Amino acid sequence: MDVINWQWLLIISSSLILFFLSPLAKTTDQFFKAVHQKKTPNTLVLTGSLIISWIFAKSITNAANLGLSFGLVGGVAYAGYYLSFAVAGIIIYQLRTKGNFKSIHEFLISKFGKNAMAIFSILIAFRLFNEVWSNTMVIGSYFGLQGSSGYYWAIIVFTLLTLSYALKGGLSSSIFTDVIQMVLFSVLLAIILGTIFTTDDFSTTQIVSSGTWSFELGLNLFFAAIIQSFSYPFHDPVLTDRGFISSPKVTRKSFLWASVLGAICIVLFSLIGVYAQTKGMSGQAAVEVGKAFGVVILLVINFIMITSAASTLDSTFSSFSKLLAIDLNIKKTVSFGRITMLIVAVLGTIPVFLNAEILSATTISGTMVIGLTPIFIFWKVKVPKISFYLSVFCGLVFGFFLIFDIFPEALIFTKGKYASLLWVNVWGILSCIILYFIPRWIKKQ
Repeated sequence: MDVINWQWLLIISSSLILFFLSPLAKTTDQFFKAVHQKKTPNTLVLTGSLIISWIFAKSITNAANLGLSFGLVGGVAYAGYYLSFAVAGIIIYQLRTKGNFKSIHEFLISKFGKNAMAIFSILIAFRLFNEVWSNTMVIGSYFGLQGSSGYYWAIIVFTLLTLSYALKGGLSSSIFTDVIQMVLFSVLLAIILGTIFTTDDFSTTQIVSSGTWSFELGLNLFFAAIIQSFSYPFHDPVLTDRGFISSPKVTRKSFLWASVLGAICIVLFSLIGVYAQTKGMSGQAAVEVGKAFGVVILLVINFIMITSAASTLDSTFSSFSKLLAIDLNIKKTVSFGRITMLIVAVLGTIPVFLNAEILSATTISGTMVIGLTPIFIFWKVKVPKISFYLSVFCGLVFGFFLIFDIFPEALIFTKGKYASLLWVNVWGILSCIILYFIPRWIKKQ
């Protein structure tokens, strides 16, 4: 039996097992809020769910590739994004305990009005739509070259199988399967790292000396990730939805743990790329290392991709259905929730057939939303409603500077890859904060 057949077996059998194990949601509380037997998720379940729904196929592929390009520095740089959990955990805790808000949407409506909430919803719907194809394309690439029939079939089958158990239980399914996927991820990662470290010529000394701690070689990305962490989590409903289902204390604790443990997972996964670097490999780090160690390790790496992509995909489906049914209050029923899941699955898969480049989804969408920084970090400060629009649109403008590469070079003070990303974010965030407070200062005059 060749590798591709084994991969099909993995995808189909793992998805069917998750489908049969998933709880069937009958009430809106079960479907949208993951309430199970009148109990909400505890710290352990919520922490595991947060980590695995964020360690998606795209992010571990990136982590391994950054390890290959920049050594250990690359992995640490990418792990910088996991500061997002700590930021979100603390702010959501304050919103819930000091502001008594039940959701991010409620906070935005009460402070900036319904139009602001509508603009925010468009931003996060775009984010969820992106999540679908950027994860399924990673899975497809393990079944064939982009554009081949194996590639397309894998994407369609994988999306449908994941959709089936998401439809069954909504957020309850998503969180329940996250726990299984987190355990699987940990075991599989241990197997891969165990294999790499048992080779004679790979040691911690090599890992430590594998990269140079300079801006050119990875630190540009590290600081960009840290800066984006103050806005990035708030446009990701997969993360914020989980901030309102358990008690505030359990939530804060889970988010802080997820920040530390998630970052460690990413750094550990980047070691696969570091290993590839010491062996002079090129291309997709995870795939090349898998091939070097033979069929079993290649399948283990594939299985890690499948579990991490599935956990993000089912979370995306449940977040999109909650966005339309609950947050936008279109129709609060389980059946409407299921219809919206079908819609996002179909719409989110279309770009795959248009040969969409996997935009570096993280970095670009991360810059687009830097305007959310002052809105959430200074949530207690009273500002006129116009502040919301000034900050959000300023962030979008800087996002376009990055996409079209039209940012003035005189304002970029470091060299190397990701230099423009770092400085667009630095100047962008400063501009957003100043614009956010200008109406308040004018009003005070």
